[in-house]
Amino acid sequence: MDRYVYVRGINWINKIVLYLSKAQILLSMKSNLNLNWLRTFEAAARLSGFSAAARELGLTQVAVSQQIKSLETKLGHDLFVRHPKKVQLTEAGKAYLPSVREGLEKLTHATYGLFGSDINRTIVVRASIAVLSWLTSGLNCFRQQHPNIKLKLVTSFWPDPIDTQKVDIDIVLMPSHKQTESSEKLSDEFIVPICGQHTGKKIFSLKDLRKQVPVHIVGYDDHWSRYMNYFEPLSNTSTAENTSLQVDTSVLACDLVASGIGCAVLIERFARRSIEAGRSIRIVGEPIPLQQSHFLVKTEAGNEKSVSAEIEVFKQWIRAEFAAVDR
Repeated sequence: MDRYVYVRGINWINKIVLYLSKAQILLSMKSNLNLNWLRTFEAAARLSGFSAAARELGLTQVAVSQQIKSLETKLGHDLFVRHPKKVQLTEAGKAYLPSVREGLEKLTHATYGLFGSDINRTIVVRASIAVLSWLTSGLNCFRQQHPNIKLKLVTSFWPDPIDTQKVDIDIVLMPSHKQTESSEKLSDEFIVPICGQHTGKKIFSLKDLRKQVPVHIVGYDDHWSRYMNYFEPLSNTSTAENTSLQVDTSVLACDLVASGIGCAVLIERFARRSIEAGRSIRIVGEPIPLQQSHFLVKTEAGNEKSVSAEIEVFKQWIRAEFAAVDR
């Protein structure tokens, strides 16, 4: 090995060791903060609840509550306002959260920077085409920050029996009330009607929308009917009455609508991201609750005791992407 490269490598490792040592000293000086308290605080703040944080961290709700209380006692400030079914950050909590997140992220990066990245390991992420398309706008930024993390994005629409690689991260849309211990809610979803720019100029009411040809997305529940019946419960609207246009993905529905063919009802985050990307569509109605949510679901690979730091980094990025536009 070239002596210059070897010496530079040793110096780099020494710098990281020094950084970790300083971080440990800062945590132990006077405050003597428990790192687990900070992780629990970040999870509870992001998920707006102690129960949700407990599911994510593999703890009991009582343990989460005790850790938060210990942190508040140590800091001398309340970080949360407790409500029956959720918690909200206090002003002190809001001010503290960004620093905690930054600190945890730096420690994670330093850890796998020091002890090495499993460069032969590829993170397999499975989700619908719509979710993967929605995530791509921020993926370039993630790749720039983590160039050594290898990703493989696969759709959940057509399972490939030839591909036997384990899925590390699984993102699933399912009814909100069906959350289990093996799932972590990322978002509650809303739906909106969309039309092409030209068609949208003619739509001012639900009556105008009813005159349009609905594009039905096969595989989802009947979004069009759900939307119409939300405002007129007795109308019993169904796209079965007009099935001249059917597609199997939200992406294709958006393509048809953008070209001026029919109207569709999409999950709001997908519609807004398409508009941001310059698609020739517009939202022509108020959002309504879908009563479905996106979840991170534990997979066979995710249940293994040893989960790489890279997977956790990417999960954290996914959580942040959903939280950034959550209602």
